[in-house]
This record gives sequence, structure tokens and C-alpha cells, in this order.
Amino acid sequence: MLTFKVVIPARFASTRLPGKPLLDIGGKPMVVRVAEQAAQSGAQQIFIATDHEQILAAAVQHGFQACMTRADHASGTDRIAEVAAQQGWGDDTIVLNVQGDEPLIPPALIRAVAQHLQDHPECAIATACHPIHDEASMRSPNIVKTVLDKQGNALYFSRAPIPYPRDAFMDLSSSAGRDDCSSSPRGEAGRGELPKGICALRHIGIYAYRTGFLKTCSQLAPAPIEQAEELEQLRALYHGYKIGVNITRDTPPCGVDSEADLRQARRIFDSLKREE
Repeated sequence: MLTFKVVIPARFASTRLPGKPLLDIGGKPMVVRVAEQAAQSGAQQIFIATDHEQILAAAVQHGFQACMTRADHASGTDRIAEVAAQQGWGDDTIVLNVQGDEPLIPPALIRAVAQHLQDHPECAIATACHPIHDEASMRSPNIVKTVLDKQGNALYFSRAPIPYPRDAFMDLSSSAGRDDCSSSPRGEAGRGELPKGICALRHIGIYAYRTGFLKTCSQLAPAPIEQAEELEQLRALYHGYKIGVNITRDTPPCGVDSEADLRQARRIFDSLKREE
């Protein structure tokens, strides 16, 4: 039987959208919308972990458990580790990190990542990805890509296009035979689609941990690759821990990182309310 808990880290500070967890989405704070999605996943407990009294109050007002955590955490993982320690959860407890700016995250995806970790005891972490079909996403440094081994565990995460489809991304028609990635791509990639046979995967920022690993993770030294890419999951790979990856065929709705994302999320919720 699958049992797991969800912790939603929610910092008040945000460079582009100050007070982001409290922004209104269809009449409720964004972080509450995230918690409502998590509540449909089958999680036994949901905690909103924050460093701000207003976020704490909003969570409680809407019937969700919340706890105050330190303001100086470097990552959401560290904040979740503090919650696990506060609550005294056992080392085998599965804890999901669901980002506080994902008001449209599918509940089924949350559950699938928890199930993946339970089914793969050799993994310290589980996460998710979905296929990429267009060249723009493949090349974008704002979209994190991953490559997997034969067992479906992560080999690496990067903001760069990985795996790099060398022949497809080069203009071999140049008489000079240039070998640079600024050349025009050939074939289907030139029309915006990745060439057939190219398997590219976009990382989805949701994580499942066992509490025992959360304790260990906080003691691991930062990794050079983590600092270069600014991707905290690379710390675990650098130190030899396995990250299992659940592949979903459906592209989940984007999180809220900008004013444009916020407007889109509001439009979707308004549409859903009209359908009810």
C-alpha cells in the first residue's frame, strides 16, 4: 500500500513575483491551489512549509497544515528536511516536494512519483520527465533536460540540449564544413520539430525522498556541476546517489514564474469555474 506525505515549500521572497505564494488564483492564494491538487493525490498528510506569517495564516485559513521554517534555507529540499525533523518522521517515510508555484500540477503525477520511489528501493530520489518534441525547448536554457540509463535512472540533468543530436543540429551543407552549434539545423528541426529518432526529455521539478536520505542530503557538500548548472539535484548524482525518473507522456501545465504565467493560470482556473 502506497503511503506518502507532501510538503510544499513556500518562500515569500521572489525576484520576479514578490509574495508569489499569496497571489490570487481563482479566488484563492496560489499555494492553497497547490495544496488542493496535492490533496487529490492520496497523500496522507500535506504541509505548507514557509518562512512568512501571512503564508502560514493563509494555509490555516483554508484548512491546511502549515509550519514555520527557517528563512535561510538554500533550497526547498533543506526546508523539507526541517519539516521532516520537526514532525519526527521515520527514515522510510516517503516525502514529496511539490513546488509552491505549481497550482495546476496533476494529482496523478504526484502519486506516480511517490509510487516510483516506493517501487525502486535502490533509488534515493524519484522525479519525473516528459518527452520534448520541439527544437526551441531542446535548446532553451530555461528548460532542464535529462538523460536516463537503461534502468530508467537519471544519468545527468542539464540546461543544455542533451543528448545533443549532432548531425541534426549542424548545417553540413556549408562548403567550409563548419562544426558549430550556431549553424542552421536541417530537416524537420528546421521547421521547429525535433528530427525523428531523437529522444529528448524535459525534467519536471517534483521530487520524492525518503526521510533518511533527507537527513543525509543536508550534509552533502555542494557539487561543482550543481553550482555550474544551478540545479540542486546534481548534488545527489555527484555523490553517487540514484535518481529514478518516472516518464509521463502528458505535458503538465507550466508553473508560475512570470506575470504571463500568472495570467495563463488565472485564465485556466476561470475556465474551469465556468465549466462547473
